[in-house]
Amino acid sequence: MSVAAALPNLLAGRYQLERILGSGGMGVVYRARDLLHEAFGEPSAGIALKVLGETLSASSDAHVLLYSEFALTRSVRHDHVVRAFAFEVDTVHQLAFFTMELMQGMTLDRVLKGCLQGLPWHELQPLALQLLDALACSHRQGILHGDVKPANIMLGEQGLRLFDFGLGYAESQEAAGLPGLSRGRLNAWTPAYAAPELMAGGALSTRTDLYGAACVLYDLAQGQRPGGRQLDQQLPRPRRLPRHCWPALRSALAADPEQRNVSIAELREALAGPRRRWFL
Repeated sequence: MSVAAALPNLLAGRYQLERILGSGGMGVVYRARDLLHEAFGEPSAGIALKVLGETLSASSDAHVLLYSEFALTRSVRHDHVVRAFAFEVDTVHQLAFFTMELMQGMTLDRVLKGCLQGLPWHELQPLALQLLDALACSHRQGILHGDVKPANIMLGEQGLRLFDFGLGYAESQEAAGLPGLSRGRLNAWTPAYAAPELMAGGALSTRTDLYGAACVLYDLAQGQRPGGRQLDQQLPRPRRLPRHCWPALRSALAADPEQRNVSIAELREALAGPRRRWFL
């Protein structure tokens, strides 16, 4: 029986599950109502609630792994990162979960299906800057997202939200002796967005997050995925990307991490700045 089928309708006597919002290799996210907040007259009692998926729920350290994701998400306080609220355990059903803000909008993988020619630059540029700002904030706090891809980015009226730090990593985890998620336990990376060194069994780094973000931006500017190409294949400049932005993005897309000679901040600067003129 799957976790989704086994879940009760009410968790911790407070959270009323309504429907599944999404699922992946690690977990299942539900739309739920916070009945306590609703009882006190909160105008919006809707939340998102995440539990581990069937693959990991039977692990002896399943609760710790879920808490690790919650802690990473909560640590990154940024307007363009989803807000985590609380980690709880339903003692009756022995089920751990955490709650977070209910995001309105659609994920970028759905957006991409509707723009086969890519997004116009005036729409793409603010999204690119928001994504890179969110990652820069995360990296300053020693946190790697680990799985930057369109399905983990929500677009709504307030802009972009990065979510799902389930494959992420923080130096503080190792220092505290907390268990991490290894490829031996779950191979959950998406080949079209995972850096080649990750697919070869390498470690997460700021450069792997940079590569994933660059693939997302290439998609948005070109309307097709760069993933699956031969490593020596030359990518064309995306049709929607200004010419002066291409060198920085192309560097971030290098298959060899040593050739990614640009940082998140430098890529942001290249995409944010106006084209430089050679004359005054």
